[in-house]
Amino acid sequence: MIQKETVVTCIYELYVDGENGKEEMMEKATREHPLVYCHGEGMMLPKFEEALEGKKAGEKFDFRIDHQDAYGEYDTDGVKSLDKKMFFNGDGEFDSERVFVGNVVPMQTTDGQIVNAMVVEINEDSVMIDLNHPLAGENLHFVGEIISTREATEAELDAIRHPHKCGHCHGNCHGDGEGCGDCEGCGDCNND
Repeated sequence: MIQKETVVTCIYELYVDGENGKEEMMEKATREHPLVYCHGEGMMLPKFEEALEGKKAGEKFDFRIDHQDAYGEYDTDGVKSLDKKMFFNGDGEFDSERVFVGNVVPMQTTDGQIVNAMVVEINEDSVMIDLNHPLAGENLHFVGEIISTREATEAELDAIRHPHKCGHCHGNCHGDGEGCGDCEGCGDCNND
């Protein structure tokens, strides 16, 4: 039964409101590539977990989450125009392999937090990014089935609750022994 500290494996189809009142499928988790998460550990939307609480393997589900309880309203202030030079590679050229319309790129906030941004437009001197979650403003409709449940191990819970964060390198350490220049010596990234 699904409760806190349960590892849940499920399949689903996620629909959003589409044109003319018809729903459109946005994503799906299949038997070959199911969703696996640890219930009650903040890995999923609270309303998603609430809807699956108490269910057992083999049970089907069909529920909706209002956009206010999912990813909130779409915020037009989340669309920003940035200087194209911010997206130059180490050779001083625009990084077109990583930065193209439709791609998600990691951006660092002034306080060091990493956030994902969707590239929506590339101009001569600027790149337009969208910091909204791709499902912001969307009402969600999940239809699926619980495949399996089991109690999480202590090692799994520890990994979820205390993920490795490497100094202040912001994920730029590659573990190749070369160092990233930003690592402050956590001892786990092979860059000390």
